Amino acid sequence: MLQSGEASWYASKFQGRRTASGERYNGAALTAAHRTLPLGTWVRVTLLATGRSIVVRINDRGPFVAGRVIDLSWAAAKALGLPYAHSKQVRIERFGKMTLARSGFGGSDS
Repeated sequence: MLQSGEASWYASKFQGRRTASGERYNGAALTAAHRTLPLGTWVRVTLLATGRSIVVRINDRGPFVAGRVIDLSWAAAKALGLPYAHSKQVRIERFGKMTLARSGFGGSDS
């Protein structure tokens, strides 16, 4: 285990805005924000209440709310069942690291 704590998700107002990686936020992509993990790192996020998990790529910095460890895209949050709760307890495990060019996600300005 890398870390545990509260996860939240990005509001729709961030759609299309630039992330720390330079790509535009896409709520339909399986991405997330973390304060310190290298951009491009893949992590498995597991919802402690249900055991449901999803793998996301870190492409932004955050969250900037005390006590939260990761901000998920809308798609990732929906897959875990988070959109119906303000935040939930999760476990984060490093899954690997890929460059943005090889990941097949984002990286485009369109």
